Amino acid sequence: MKILSSDHKELNTYLMAASEWIGEETILCFPDGEPKEYLYDLMRDYPQRGGKRFRPALVLLCCELFGGDPEDALNSAVALELFHNFALIHDDIEDESLLRRGKPTLHLQHGIALALNSGDALLGLVHETLLKNHARLASTTAVRIHQHLNKVMRATFEGQALDIGWVAKRTFPDRTAYHEMIGRKTGWYSGKGPCQCGALIADASAADFDTVGTFGEAIGIGFQIRDDLLNLTEKSEAEAPSAGAGGYGKERGGDIAEGKRTLITIELLERLEAKDAERARNILLQTREQVSESDIDWCIAQAESTGALDAAADYCQKQADLATSALKKLPKHHAQTLLAELVDYLTIDRKA
Repeated sequence: MKILSSDHKELNTYLMAASEWIGEETILCFPDGEPKEYLYDLMRDYPQRGGKRFRPALVLLCCELFGGDPEDALNSAVALELFHNFALIHDDIEDESLLRRGKPTLHLQHGIALALNSGDALLGLVHETLLKNHARLASTTAVRIHQHLNKVMRATFEGQALDIGWVAKRTFPDRTAYHEMIGRKTGWYSGKGPCQCGALIADASAADFDTVGTFGEAIGIGFQIRDDLLNLTEKSEAEAPSAGAGGYGKERGGDIAEGKRTLITIELLERLEAKDAERARNILLQTREQVSESDIDWCIAQAESTGALDAAADYCQKQADLATSALKKLPKHHAQTLLAELVDYLTIDRKA
């Protein structure tokens, strides 16, 4: 089921085909044994819920961009998808999230202990899958890919530590600290890491490797801020049936209930009058159970009226411009056309 960018005139059809390919190969990684009920069925849960799978698609597209064969990138793309689902399970526990892709989170369905264990098992499967590269690629290339994805994982954990550490210590970061966190976390994991992985597989030059890293980091950061905006603005009860649920598969206003330190909250706190800023801080410092729907509605209304949402959207546009500028420096290829469309999809136009 080999997927080539040249077979798709539109990004949407490419992403659908790539998602199906990656999804099928991901499911094949899971052992067909016991204990299914307590482990392997749980490991399959999030991957079977679907998702855009744009991170592994970036691996495939960037491999093609530099003249590589996407089949050579398949194991690495699947490994990244496995890591993504591991991260989702742990992230949902750490953030006490209620929904994932429109359904109750794994730890709410099965308890924290079983969810953690299944996430840990997914991380083990990441390394097992990367070892398969030695059978298809030169061993030196396989080692470089493994080392690179280990770097991606470490950066993600460092960024996540800052993200949840601020909540745990009841502190609010400044812009510099926020940008450091988002660069380590989403910049690497959702953009720079996958793009450079594809470049490594295709043996891209050092200059192209750095440039595609700049491209990837920009779309990764833009994607996260767009996701934060969607958390406060998207709403579809039919698609995510629960009070205040977001149609993109998470609770609307969940970031406020979880006290997340996002660019939007930084912009909001800077723009509010002292009394209202104090109220916003107090809401963000409360536990999820203490935050009411009216608290969430008030914060969203303030973010709209103060221009905090617009400021975050403007920053997304700046990241899109940075990504577009970097992409123009890379080789001309049909994959480049799809990557250009992906910039707008992830950072500007995405609705769900």
